[in-house]
Amino acid sequence: MIKKSVTIGLADGLEARPIAMLVQTATKFSSSVYLDVENKRVNAKSIMGVMSLGLLNGDSITIETNGEDEVGALEEIEKFLAGK
Repeated sequence: MIKKSVTIGLADGLEARPIAMLVQTATKFSSSVYLDVENKRVNAKSIMGVMSLGLLNGDSITIETNGEDEVGALEEIEKFLAGK
């Protein structure tokens, strides 16, 4: 299991389309992927869960991955959320 804090770098934050893209990215990996914000933890493979976070540009979030491809999952999701 690995964790990393990331600052959202998407100009419009996480709206419907970026959320769908994030969920698609997370689903490519067999590892579990969770997003933690304050006291809220959601599965990054759940579109409704990610939508419930209401993340905006500049918000800080912790990504947690666990599984055989956890490093790749963390790197790709971090890159997406950072807007790179």
